Amino acid sequence: MPSIRINGIQIEFDPGVTVLEAAQFLGIPIPTLCHDDGLKPYGACRLCMVEAGFPPRHRLQSACTLKVEEGLVVQTHSARVERARRLLLELYVATCPQSKTIQDLASRYGVRQVRLDPAFKDCIQCGKCVRMCAEQMMAGAIGFAHRGARREVTSPFRPQSEVCRQCGACLYICPVCELRCQGARPETTLCSGCINFSPSCLQYHDQAMCFLEPCAACELAGPLRLAGPLSKDRVWHKPEPPKQHGELL
Repeated sequence: MPSIRINGIQIEFDPGVTVLEAAQFLGIPIPTLCHDDGLKPYGACRLCMVEAGFPPRHRLQSACTLKVEEGLVVQTHSARVERARRLLLELYVATCPQSKTIQDLASRYGVRQVRLDPAFKDCIQCGKCVRMCAEQMMAGAIGFAHRGARREVTSPFRPQSEVCRQCGACLYICPVCELRCQGARPETTLCSGCINFSPSCLQYHDQAMCFLEPCAACELAGPLRLAGPLSKDRVWHKPEPPKQHGELL
């Protein structure tokens, strides 16, 4: 069995296991928008990116499509990975600011601003609905049409497909359909209603150390979101070592 190292943990997995599955086995949360355990890996949203490779070379790769290999070294929450995820979430929030799922992820990862105008689109093209209809419902009533900026999810030739049973599975699995608390047309692009600006756990670290899901202390925003090198908005200092006996205070 191939042996890999995830966040410093050396462990063996069966061939064919993905890095995302390996991280979930270890209890390490990796965010996703296009992944579902009952569907084939797609790698569309890129939120599950991890820093992986064989020393000394590492690059960002999607954890849901990356298979474990002998000697693979993976960092799931390095500073580089966290920056990439926050940028992606900023783009997703600008695309679908009305989505509760996306807003919750933005709050969890400490997204403080959105530098793009809101588009209020109803699709991020994650492909979940298309794959659910084809793989689980065995219908294939919807699919992608066109390419590039014109790409969209639709039924063949626009009219409702004859094989559609109106089961609602596409709506159930869609990450955009659930609206945020402020409704379909909120006044602000970024909600930030659930963001925690003062985590009460660890105050410093070089790489992410706490993976409680949810965080036991503050539930939504753990220390890995705003601490140390991952934050540009707040300066943290390591506590001074305790004074030795007889040492001047």
